[in-house]
Amino acid sequence: MSRLATIDIGTNTTLLLVAEARGGTISVLEDRAEITRLGRGIGGDGRLGQEGIDRTLAALSGYAVLARVHEAPIFAIGTEALRRAPNAADFLCRAAALLDTPVDVIDGEREAALTFLAAKLSFPEAAAQTMMVVDIGGGSTEVIVARRGAVDLCRSLPIGSVRLTERHILHDPPLAHEVAAVRDEVVSHLAETPFPSGTDQPCLVGVAGTVTTLAAMAQDLASYDPALVHGYRLTLPALEKQIDRLRASTQSEREAMAGLDPRRADVILGGAIILFEIAQRIGGAEVLVSDRGIRWGLLYEKLGFS
Repeated sequence: MSRLATIDIGTNTTLLLVAEARGGTISVLEDRAEITRLGRGIGGDGRLGQEGIDRTLAALSGYAVLARVHEAPIFAIGTEALRRAPNAADFLCRAAALLDTPVDVIDGEREAALTFLAAKLSFPEAAAQTMMVVDIGGGSTEVIVARRGAVDLCRSLPIGSVRLTERHILHDPPLAHEVAAVRDEVVSHLAETPFPSGTDQPCLVGVAGTVTTLAAMAQDLASYDPALVHGYRLTLPALEKQIDRLRASTQSEREAMAGLDPRRADVILGGAIILFEIAQRIGGAEVLVSDRGIRWGLLYEKLGFS
């Protein structure tokens, strides 16, 4: 199997990758991302909302067409929103009918493993040392620590950009105590996670939409360019600058910021705080940004790359 399509159905986004492997080289045929908000409400009762269901199914319908045009078999996975939603079964049945294949709802450990595989193959020099990979999603954050390519720690934390926003941010712009509540919840979860310390300073790799958006914002990109984002080194002062901008701005002001997709403007602050607090916790000076997340890890796995 040299050509295939991978789909990642997340809490906030639904992503498609169609690629072909020839002689050890991968050529991207399609790379799409839609902010579908399947997990809107995850900060409450966890149920999938009808608008999010409809948007996600519409995206999957279009993705299925693209995969068939390229004659690429589809492998689809679902993450946090589908793991915990009490009404996930009906959505999964309808999604499977559109894709002609079932959606595999994976646990946090497998999600982290796929994220790590993508990061390891994207940044082999970092993987040869101690590497910490952080995948900030809408409903959860996956943390993987590996030393010389061997995974030592793999955790899925119940903190994500959508979940934290829905739980704590009620005003526009957010009030100081609301931002503090987001930070406190993040810090409490990180305190229970045994990160590397002392002389074992890891290379921090950040994955997924929150991180790539912050990298685009730091560069004032008028339009998203993966070539300028993948491999970008986002320093902590630059990250803190973006957080200060976001917490002081209204929704409409955030929607006008260069590098920030307006559809992500309401939840980006929560994700940025997660990233900053993790970097602070390990004493890191920068984040190595990866544009290649779970869909890439699944692609590599199915193609036999390791």
